[in-house]
Amino acid sequence: MATAADQLMSPAALATIATVSNGQQSLLATTALAPSAAAAMAVRNGQEQQELVESQKSTSPKPSPMPSLKLNKMGSVSSKEKRVYKIVLTGGPCGGKTTGQSRLCTFFENLGWKVFRVPETATVLLSGGVKFSDLTEKEAYKFQENLIRTMVQIENTYFELGNSSTRNCLIICDRGVMDASAYISKDKWEKMMAGNKWNPVEMRDNRYNQILHLVSAANGAEDFYSTEDHACRSEGVDLARELDYKSAAAWVGHPYFDVIDNSTNFEAKMNRLIESVCQKVGIDIGDRLQATSRKLKYLVAMLPPDSEFPPFQDFDVVHHYLQSGGPKVQARLRKRGQKSHWSYIHTQRRPNVHGQARIEVKTQLTHRDYMNLLAQRDDAHFTIYKKRRCFLINNQYFQLDIYKEPGHPRCKGLVLLETYSSLTGDALKNCMPKFLNIVKEVTGDPDYSMFNLSLKEDWSTTKKFCRTATHGKQHEQQMQQEKQKQYHPYDDTSD
Repeated sequence: MATAADQLMSPAALATIATVSNGQQSLLATTALAPSAAAAMAVRNGQEQQELVESQKSTSPKPSPMPSLKLNKMGSVSSKEKRVYKIVLTGGPCGGKTTGQSRLCTFFENLGWKVFRVPETATVLLSGGVKFSDLTEKEAYKFQENLIRTMVQIENTYFELGNSSTRNCLIICDRGVMDASAYISKDKWEKMMAGNKWNPVEMRDNRYNQILHLVSAANGAEDFYSTEDHACRSEGVDLARELDYKSAAAWVGHPYFDVIDNSTNFEAKMNRLIESVCQKVGIDIGDRLQATSRKLKYLVAMLPPDSEFPPFQDFDVVHHYLQSGGPKVQARLRKRGQKSHWSYIHTQRRPNVHGQARIEVKTQLTHRDYMNLLAQRDDAHFTIYKKRRCFLINNQYFQLDIYKEPGHPRCKGLVLLETYSSLTGDALKNCMPKFLNIVKEVTGDPDYSMFNLSLKEDWSTTKKFCRTATHGKQHEQQMQQEKQKQYHPYDDTSD
C-alpha cells in the first residue's frame, strides 16, 4: 500500500503549508523552503529518475489476489505555482456537510480556484436500491469492502483531474475512506485492512490534506435535527449521536483534524468551516470571516492509566533542529509514525514577514529527502523524542505530548497538552479533559517552547534562548533584565 502511494509521489511533490500567527489569530500562507533545503529536495533528473523508478519497481511487494488500489498521497503536485488541496467533510447525520460543501465551492470559485466535489459513495450505492438492514453479515462486510474500493477509484479520478488542472484546485470529499470504519466492528475492520493489504495509517494521515468534522445537529442542536430532506437518512437522535462520535474517532490522529461544533448558530458554523480551510490553505481572509480559534498549551502532571482515556491514537514523534540561515530563523524535521509507518515534515519559522508576527512553512518530505536533510542537524540542540497521544472528548480535539529520553534533564517527565479552541472562560474549562491533572496554562511561555527545551546549553548562559513577544508582562521584565540575550519575536510550538 505504501509503495503504491510512494510511486505516485515524486521527490518534488511536496505539500507546503505555512502558518502565520498574529496575536490570537492564525493565518496560513504558502512560501518556499530555504535554498539549502530546496537543494536537498531538488528533483532528480535523467539517469537518477530512471534508477529511482527501477528501484521502486524492484522493491514493490507482489500484488495481492485482489486488484490493488492506488492511494494517492496528499501534496502530489508537480507545479510549485499552484495548489491541489484535498479535504474531507465528515460527521454524523445532519451536520451541515451538504451546505458546507456548497459554501466552500462558492467561496473558492469566487477566488478563481477550480473546485471538484467528490460525491458520497455510500449515498450513490444506497440510492440504487440497497438497504443495509436487509443484507446478511457476509453481504454487509463485502458491501463495505467494495464501498471503499469504489470510493478510492472515484476520488483518484478527481485527484488526477486536480493534478492536471492549470489553476489552484480544491477537492472536497464528502466523507473519506476512514469513515467506513464507523459502520463496521473493529475486528472486521482490521480483517478487511489485512485482507486487502491496506495500511490504515497511510489511508488516514497521508491521503488527504485536512479533515473537517461537522458535528451532527443531534449533538448540541437537537431542535434542528431532521431526516426529512435526505432520502438515505433514517437515524434517530441517539443513533445519530453515536455515528457522529464514531466518524470523528475514525480520523483521530490525522495531523490536520478540525472539529466544527454547534457552539454557534448554523451561519457562523459555516463561516468557521470556511475559515478553517482558508487558514490551512494560506488565504488571507481579512475581515471577511471572523478569526475565532487559537492554539492553547497546558502543563500536565501525573498521567492517569490508559483506561481513563477515551479512544486514542498513539504516535512516535522525533524532532531534529537544523542549522538555519539566520539568527531569527528556525528549521526542524519531524518524523511521525505508528506501527513502523512514517510521515516526514520539514518546518521553517521566520519572524516579521509582510507585517505578520510569525510565518511557518511546513513541507511534506519523502524518506529520502528526510535522510538528506538530517545532515544539516544543529549540534546545539538535543533530538526531541515524544509519544503523542491524540484523542477527542467533548467535541474537542487534543494532542498530548509525552517527552521521552534521551534528552535534556529539563524534559524528564514533561507532558504538554495542546488544542485549538475559540472558547473562553467556563465554556473552555468545561470542555477540558477532567481525567487529566492540568497544572497551568503555558500558552506562549518560553520555558515550554520546544526550541528552548531542546537547547543543550544552560538557559542562564546561552544566547540562543528564544523569547516570545506574546508572554505579557513577564516577557517585558525579562527583556529589560536580559538585553544581552538574542531576541526572537515569536513563540515556538510543536507540530
